[in-house]
Parts: sequence; structure tokens; C-alpha cells
Amino acid sequence: MKRFFRLQLRTTNVPAARDFYTALLGDGAANADIVPLPEQAAARGAPAHWLGYVGVEDVDQAVRAFAERGAVQLGPTHPTPDGGRVAILRDPGGAIVGVATAPASARAPQPEVAWQQLYAANAQQAATTYCDLFGWQLTDRRDLGGLGVHQEFASRSGEPSTGSVVDVAGLTGVHSHWLFHFRVAALAPALEVVRKAGGTVIGPMELPNGDRIAVCEDPQRAAFALREGGGRQAL
Repeated sequence: MKRFFRLQLRTTNVPAARDFYTALLGDGAANADIVPLPEQAAARGAPAHWLGYVGVEDVDQAVRAFAERGAVQLGPTHPTPDGGRVAILRDPGGAIVGVATAPASARAPQPEVAWQQLYAANAQQAATTYCDLFGWQLTDRRDLGGLGVHQEFASRSGEPSTGSVVDVAGLTGVHSHWLFHFRVAALAPALEVVRKAGGTVIGPMELPNGDRIAVCEDPQRAAFALREGGGRQAL
């Protein structure tokens, strides 16, 4: 598989977060994987966040390959209820990512992800690392002015782009992280839900392909983006 097959929200208030995302994204988010923010992460000062897991055949081998390229494993590798294994790392660009045994058949994670965006301290190194480890392919490179230069990638050769890598250098207040874009039918009412719940909104803005996006934080400070438009589906 070697693509994101699972998303998990690690948060400071599980019931409130579940209510928020169900109101925002509908019933598809009602069964989202939402868990308490681990104490170790909170002790390091980590806010609530969405964590993506890339499916691999051999978790130990993936961890070693990541470490050889400068990643740091955060905590031990754990077994999963389905007999697989999972590990969490800080990648060479500073973002948190999970690797887990890919199930034989996996449906796209809920809520629906329209785009996956990696903000990295060294975008070129980070892009090369993911391509080397998972077989991802670099595609278009787009300069979006104040939003930075976006190096797009596809999960497989010949497929449409599913995400992009952006260097955090020059982007004020942006730290290294994976930002997942959730698809919505209409952006304006979705942003009103975010604001009324006590979340924050940056934007909206229009992309070159006509899609409209806004970067948000939920009431527990977990970052995500909302995306309106046909665009390309990431997962």
C-alpha cells in the first residue's frame, strides 16, 4: 500500500472533538479514530493533532530506513489489535508520522481526505525521503507566492497528485507537520461551524485549479484544512 490508510485525531477532549467533527463533516466523521493525546506527547508540549499512518509490509524495516535518513522514533513499536504493528516517528523534516502494518484491504480513512500536505524544515530532503521509502513520485512544482513553493507528489507513478511538500522557511508561524485537507460540499457554512465552536480559521483562499480552501484549528487546537471543489482526491 505505502500510502496513508488511517487517520487518528489525538486530542485533549475526545467527546467534544467527536461532536465537533460530526457537526462539521457529517456522519462520516462519527466513527473517526479519536483518542486522548498521549501523556508523553503532552509533556513535550505537543498540541492536539491529526496523525496519519502509512501502510507498510514491514514496520521494523520502515523504522530503520526512516532512522537512516534522520528520523527519530517516538516510543516503542506496538502491536495492533489486528495482529499488525505500528510505530510513530518524527521524520527528517520535523513532522510526526506513523507507519503501520497495512491491512489486506483497507477503505479510505474517515473523514474523506482531499489532499495531504507536508510542511517540512527541509522540503527537498523530506520529499526525497518519502519517495525513497514509499515509492512516491514527484510531480508538478507550483509557486503559490505567500503560500510557498509546493512540490506535489503522487502515491504511484502515473497517478494524479495527492499532496504536496512545502518548506516552512519563510512561512511565519508554521511548524513542521502533516496537514490533511478534508473535503466539504460548501466551504462557507463549514467555516461558520468552526468559528461558532470556538475554532480558528485562516482564509478562505482560491487555488489555481479553482478549489477553495481554509486552514483551521479545532477547539482543542488540532490543525486541519477544509477544501471545496472537484479537485483531486488524495485517499
